Amino acid sequence: MNRRRPPRELARDPEAWPHAQLTDPGAVAVQAIARTLTSILETQKRSLRQTAAGAGVNRQAIADLLAGRCWPDVATVARLENFLAVPLYPTCGGTHPDH
Repeated sequence: MNRRRPPRELARDPEAWPHAQLTDPGAVAVQAIARTLTSILETQKRSLRQTAAGAGVNRQAIADLLAGRCWPDVATVARLENFLAVPLYPTCGGTHPDH
């Protein structure tokens, strides 16, 4: 299992995160969540601090998710989705239907 390494480290070019080429399906899902979350935060004009407080999620956990430095748990993604009122988890194939 590749979870010993952060998702971004499974890319050929980790510096290209969140647009790096990945083959691991779990890392692809995290990458899609990170891209969607980035877009939603920009669209809704929300800061990490504001999002963390509203979702009840640690700000550093959100920053690490966005940077591909962690494997987010289901509860974190669910809390973010609930607070932001948008789905973040990708559909089959690692892409989000709206992004």
